[in-house]
Amino acid sequence: MAATAPITESETETETEPLSYAEFLARVPKVELHCHFPGAVFAATAIELAAKNGTELPTDDPNELYRYTTITGFLTALQAVSKTLVEREDFARVAYETLADGVRTGNLRYREMFFNPDYHSPQGATYETVVEGIGDGIRRAHAEFGVRCNLIAAMSRYHGPDAAVALVETVLAHPHELVIGVGMDDLTPEGKEAPELFVEAYTLANEHGLNTTAHVGEIDGSTAHDVLIALDVLGVDRIDHGYRILGDPTVVKRARDERVHFTTCPHSSVWLYDFTFEEHPIRQMFLQGLRIGLNTDDPPFFDTDLGKEFVVGAARMGFEPEQVAQLCMNAVEGCWLPEPEKDALREEFRRDIDALTARLR
Repeated sequence: MAATAPITESETETETEPLSYAEFLARVPKVELHCHFPGAVFAATAIELAAKNGTELPTDDPNELYRYTTITGFLTALQAVSKTLVEREDFARVAYETLADGVRTGNLRYREMFFNPDYHSPQGATYETVVEGIGDGIRRAHAEFGVRCNLIAAMSRYHGPDAAVALVETVLAHPHELVIGVGMDDLTPEGKEAPELFVEAYTLANEHGLNTTAHVGEIDGSTAHDVLIALDVLGVDRIDHGYRILGDPTVVKRARDERVHFTTCPHSSVWLYDFTFEEHPIRQMFLQGLRIGLNTDDPPFFDTDLGKEFVVGAARMGFEPEQVAQLCMNAVEGCWLPEPEKDALREEFRRDIDALTARLR
């Protein structure tokens, strides 16, 4: 992927020219808190890396690599693509490309991105190689576009509770300024969320002051009770997905009262579950006062990007300009930046959103 320029005022455009709603949705400044590094590999990049590193993929056709019909097929493709990343430069390339794409398509200003080191260790990539490689790409993107990014080390449920504890121990043993928290994704071998199995890993992370989050209340068969387990047993700071919370009004009320942040993902959830944009749980979560933001999840795997989540997703879900502004500010509030940096981001976002809103036609 070639370098891309951020969404900015063009040389011929003035700051007073009117914007369409689609232009407004693409241009509002954005914080993204739910994007998976291995799920951000463009198909063409994965195929090139596979050829370079001698790893196999199901196909060498970039138009076919990300075609599947089930969540199992998606996870299988994700794991296959993860094996194409071996050397530090591979991780740097992917990190740079995905951040550049976020800036180009959706005016990304800051991201907290998941990475799964256990996905890459079978190919010989150490934890340090993964983190330093991604860090190289983050620094390059920041130098070129001003975008910032921190990392969340993600435990894979598939690898089990012991591997989760080991990952937290690795994060603690190798502190890095970019790794600011831990999370949990994937499914168990039985296809379950089972957050209660991972309490030891989360206890360790919380005891050492790491920020914590977890994918819960996402899949078919999960419930609002899984959200409660994440909050009360795992002690997480925020929830990834969490759509099934709507099944229990008492849990909704608690999350609303405690201002729990939910990192929701429109396109991937429509693809994976029996949702439509027009009647999506995300819309209902917002209307019931839950603090949510919009995110890409695994963008090329679901034929999306940060701009599309707003231009298509937010529009089809019926979000109006002031509600979109709230979604963007919610993401600022939900991020794990230190408070002085968050204050600066709040001011920046309010200023830029106000200016864009004034230009809506």
